Amino acid sequence: MDWGLLLEYGWVLLVLVALEGLLAADNALVLAIMVKHLPDEERKKALFYGLAGAFVFRFGSLFVISYLVDIWQVQAIGALYLLFIAGNHIFRKVLFAKPVTEEAAESGSPGAVNKKKASFWFTVFKVEVADIAFAVDSILAAVALAVALPPSGIGHIGGLDGGQFLVIFAGGFIGLVIMRFAASFFVKLLHTRPGLEVAAFFIVGWVGIKLAVITLAHPSLGVLSEDFAHSTWWKLTFYVVLIIIAATGWFLSSVKTEENVGENPVKEVDKQLGK
Repeated sequence: MDWGLLLEYGWVLLVLVALEGLLAADNALVLAIMVKHLPDEERKKALFYGLAGAFVFRFGSLFVISYLVDIWQVQAIGALYLLFIAGNHIFRKVLFAKPVTEEAAESGSPGAVNKKKASFWFTVFKVEVADIAFAVDSILAAVALAVALPPSGIGHIGGLDGGQFLVIFAGGFIGLVIMRFAASFFVKLLHTRPGLEVAAFFIVGWVGIKLAVITLAHPSLGVLSEDFAHSTWWKLTFYVVLIIIAATGWFLSSVKTEENVGENPVKEVDKQLGK
């Protein structure tokens, strides 16, 4: 690959790392609350089994999607899903503006009524289900960013170029690493700059629009020109808007401090992840 191609792949990977970090922070906090009722030793085991299962699922689903990614119906479903989760999260966040609490996390998970008495393996199962949901979001966002990249010339895996496959795999793997080792940093960032969480989901929605453009430019549909979907002008527009969304989320966030916030999610995540 030449330097221009390396820079384009590197930029997409950097965007994925930032997006994965913000999404993984929210996910890590939810998982920490889900295992909070377990004894220390079982809590660490539940998180370990959950994250191990998430890695297997992400790795397996990546190979499956590499063979399906060029089917326009799959692309359309992915675009609609990304737009749905972005719109749903932003709608709930803006209208209700409730922080993630233990009660909120419990109400959205199976077996919430009697959580304190939930068995170890049932908790592991709930963590696995949550991880799968998080993985779907992560993989679809990574696919939407990677499929527009130019061919790397290092072969193909399924319907994906080898370089695109490696970018998507790196994004998924980095998401897991962040969820386990760097979650508290991103939770702290979201805690002090809460507008970044809304911005992250606006970015997810914008990525969904990118995947929708790729879908509409598919040869089987031809609604948009294939040249437009891969044009420098469209790519530049996409990344400029992405940066504007991120910058807006940063600068419009009201900075919170420990003194004016009753709960400390950073300590919560550190405690439950055994740090």
